[in-house]
Amino acid sequence: MEEEEERFRESEEEEEIQVTLVGETPSNSPPSMLLSVIYDGKSGKALAKLYDFVNDKIYFWYDNTGHRSYLLTDIPPREIIAKHKEIIGHKGFSHMEVVKKFDPLELKEKTFTKIYAKDPLSIGGRGNSIRERLQRTWEAKIKYHLSYMFDRGLVPGMFYRVENGRLVQVETAIPDEILKQGQLIYKDDKEFLAAFNEWLPLFQTPVPDLKRVAIDIEVFTPEENKIPNPKEAPYEIIAIGLAGSDGLRRVLVLRRKDMGLNDGDLNQFMSNDVEVMFFDSERELLKEFFKEMLMYPIVITFNGDNFDFTYIYNRALKLGFQKEEIPIVLTMNGEAKYILGIHIDLYKFFNSRAIETYAFNGKYKGGEKSLDIIASSLLGISKVAREKPISEMNYVELVNYNFRDALLTLHLTTYNNNLVMKLIVLMARISKTPIDDLVRSQVSAWIRNMLYFEHRRRGWLIPNKEDIQRAKGTTSTKAIIKGKKYLGAIVIDPVPGVFPNVQVLDFASLYPSIIKRWNLSYETVRCPEKEQEVNKPYPDMDHWVCMDRRGMTALLVGLLRDMRVQVYKRLAKTEQNPVLRDYYNVIQAALKVFINASYGVFGAEIFPLYCPPLAELVTALGRLSITSTLVRAMELGLSPIYGDTDSLFIFNPDKAKMEELINWVRDNLGIDIELDKTYRIIAMSSRKKNYAGILSDGSLDIKGLLGKKRNTPDFAKMAFNDVLKLFAKIESINDVQAVTGMIQEKVKEYYAKLKNKELPLNMLMIKVALSKGIEDYTANKPQHVKAALQLAPYGYKIGPGDIIFYVKTKTKEGVKPVQLARIDEIDVDKYVEYLESSLEQVLDALDIPFESIIGSKLF
Repeated sequence: MEEEEERFRESEEEEEIQVTLVGETPSNSPPSMLLSVIYDGKSGKALAKLYDFVNDKIYFWYDNTGHRSYLLTDIPPREIIAKHKEIIGHKGFSHMEVVKKFDPLELKEKTFTKIYAKDPLSIGGRGNSIRERLQRTWEAKIKYHLSYMFDRGLVPGMFYRVENGRLVQVETAIPDEILKQGQLIYKDDKEFLAAFNEWLPLFQTPVPDLKRVAIDIEVFTPEENKIPNPKEAPYEIIAIGLAGSDGLRRVLVLRRKDMGLNDGDLNQFMSNDVEVMFFDSERELLKEFFKEMLMYPIVITFNGDNFDFTYIYNRALKLGFQKEEIPIVLTMNGEAKYILGIHIDLYKFFNSRAIETYAFNGKYKGGEKSLDIIASSLLGISKVAREKPISEMNYVELVNYNFRDALLTLHLTTYNNNLVMKLIVLMARISKTPIDDLVRSQVSAWIRNMLYFEHRRRGWLIPNKEDIQRAKGTTSTKAIIKGKKYLGAIVIDPVPGVFPNVQVLDFASLYPSIIKRWNLSYETVRCPEKEQEVNKPYPDMDHWVCMDRRGMTALLVGLLRDMRVQVYKRLAKTEQNPVLRDYYNVIQAALKVFINASYGVFGAEIFPLYCPPLAELVTALGRLSITSTLVRAMELGLSPIYGDTDSLFIFNPDKAKMEELINWVRDNLGIDIELDKTYRIIAMSSRKKNYAGILSDGSLDIKGLLGKKRNTPDFAKMAFNDVLKLFAKIESINDVQAVTGMIQEKVKEYYAKLKNKELPLNMLMIKVALSKGIEDYTANKPQHVKAALQLAPYGYKIGPGDIIFYVKTKTKEGVKPVQLARIDEIDVDKYVEYLESSLEQVLDALDIPFESIIGSKLF
């Protein structure tokens, strides 16, 4: 699994949230969307938050089934009573019972003792919890609200109604033509067909336009680039921007003594169609904000957990608000919960590598995931440029700056017909994860919840990771990449050069297809029934697979793969109704996220169902598939020039031969392969995963280039962009020489400006934020810290969160803060290295050695 898989690690304990602001709790309610489930410590019950979008109401439904937190152990009740009196005498102990569960590792039913507790923290989370007093337990580390949902079969994002106090799911009508598609796909497989029909309501249930408000705050900061500590909330909140999906455009502004207000200001506010409300006290401003906030079931922020909501909460306490007056709760996990509805933090959602890669095709890949970068990449709109500190802005500047951030945050959820909100809801349904949990966790947690839900539905024991490792063993191959446990995907060495008319064949969902075809799942790989009906899919490995029972992962991943490729991807192209067509496209995008991440989690040690032999088999069969296809392509007389994981690049192919190859792969490997894209021209370097091409529609397709690397000086980014613009001028193979010459001249131009020190310092500066206090850097001091230390004698107060702007110099420290530097001090050689590292890969693709460019210039 990718190394970023759990940047936002989850606590395994349930936190008690005290609900003080109450939604309506009816005995009967109309159909309402289940937004989230939490554990309410005040009532000691699970609490479901339901949104009736027709009547615009939030309903609270408290569990009335008597459900309690529990764990499983293999110690019989009599032995617990006789030898574990500390369990029976535990103040949180409720009762116990004997249950039967199917053990997927031993493939047989076993008997367990189910120990119930009065509250989740009595099961686990404290030093004296029941879990800590037993040597072997199962299912004791699942958060209670998730365990509750799995047991009740509740699916976030789906519609429920309250009938005589009971929570009942609303049925979804399924079009006959889609039901018939399932019957055609699975005409000979009743198990897959049953699963297909069971999953259809998750996708066919519409996602309504959910009412929401995006907020952004501005805080008085006495020092430029100083980000106030939200836990301390030392300074005044001077503005709160609110942008609502219902048309709300409002900024709450704190009137300040040093700021005048004239009619010209008011006229400008009105022309921007933003309502401005002034307050003489910060307390009144926050009081109005809480009132506005409570009108919405969903509040959207960008980094609200780490800043906006945390700052508001702590500032409100400082101003004398009682906790029960604040509709925000801060958890020990660093999350800011919205009591009445849900809080969606888009920063964490867009920082998910799976979302970035599979849902948005890397459109904002590389660099910091800031609001400005993501909004610019997806919306084509940037933040308002800030030319002075927030505290020095007049009212006009402050309102414009503040409201734009709130509006951008809202637009990230409304653009392209509410694509992001629909994507979030659909993925909550697939993963069985509350919406506010989903945006704060990574893909491994989503897949874990999906699989746990299925275990509970089937009555299976959820095994511990240690149990799987003992039962399945380790891997057979040696990894090439440091940190990996097994040999990964294959990348076929490219043929360097510039090629016209290159077509790319793409294996449709290669790894999910392999998982389905070979019945790969943690319980079927190296199963205990080795002497019965098994298969050795990869002869060189001592791994076998049970074939007499359908693997859970094979079923779920295979099903989602089929639903995307054979149903919704096709409907997204053929549906005549534009609204439905857009919705089907969102469905296939949501499915793409899951099926592309489904293999990797089993090879990630942090995943609770970690199974290295399973992940190893998937990559081995992937390597076998692409090498077999490569050999067959050459046998047919085709000319492959590159292969990467699940794609094959073929130069100037014959159409009939390509069709023959596609049919051979489908018939012999059981995998669909299709024409993915055609390059008008492509420049392949000798490096793997490094090429630059122009597609048939004239758009650029760049792989592996570093020009947008984080902390790259602006001049290097500009040089990179200028070179790409020139590369885009290539229309045919005949243009390559002329464009290559123009690129060389452009690079010479930047090199000359560096050598002659003609570039301004702001083009050369590097920006890095301090992650901790300067005094905490004791041993090796990074360059930005060295620069920050030079500012201290000049009265600068620097702390965590401050952005340090510095340049590379030939001075003793090797760096200087930009405020103190002179252009004649810069280390030209270091900046030439930046220029080279930013351009070397695109130059390499065109066979232009960087040394040949700078060596031809005399200085």
